[in-house]
Amino acid sequence: MIRVLVSPMSIDEAYECLKGGADIIDVKNPKEGSLGANFPWVIKEIGEIVKKEGKELSATTGDLDFKPGTASLAALGAAVAGADYIKVGLYGVKNKEQAYEILKNVTRSVKDFDADKKVVGAAYADFHRINAISPFDLPEAGQMAEVDGIMIDTAIKDGLTLFDHLKEPQLQEFVETARENGMFCALAGSINWEHLPVLKKISPDIIGVRTIVCESGRQSKIKSELVERLMKEMSG
Repeated sequence: MIRVLVSPMSIDEAYECLKGGADIIDVKNPKEGSLGANFPWVIKEIGEIVKKEGKELSATTGDLDFKPGTASLAALGAAVAGADYIKVGLYGVKNKEQAYEILKNVTRSVKDFDADKKVVGAAYADFHRINAISPFDLPEAGQMAEVDGIMIDTAIKDGLTLFDHLKEPQLQEFVETARENGMFCALAGSINWEHLPVLKKISPDIIGVRTIVCESGRQSKIKSELVERLMKEMSG
């Protein structure tokens, strides 16, 4: 079964996500980018609410340049603040070697603190637009770095979606390669209602959303009824 991760920006939105039945609550700050980092106290406050409901908490550490030390410290901060999943955006990472270097250090930082925390390396479907690592180089780097999961998102939020940049066979290949290398996989990137049937077919472990459950665009508020509708669509 595909799990649904929803990304609120505030405590009020987190309540909307929980009311709608989201599987994983993902704390990010879209004002700082696709995988923009929120503040540790926001992660902690939302985490306290999420854990009471028996749900899991995810947090982003930012659209990061190739700075392994900075990435490791940010990841540890997210782990200490209570995140179960720590997502690292490889925005300024150019190749497999750099991806491995940053992810192995992030993994050590997080696992030394708590071995049960899950590290997720994230590449971008529109990698060619930002001169970043291809998502198809991520499975090998992630496996070598011993991360728990890998994902694809979109870096530039300009109305283009995951499926505008990558086709179904490519995404299927990514999902299968992740699993072959012992990692779970997630897909995100301005997913909309028309994408749900093909996502069910591709069957990633997790889909990540925000815009689809907002009342009027990515920067507007998440509505619980839209979260509930999405959960029903994905379970049907």
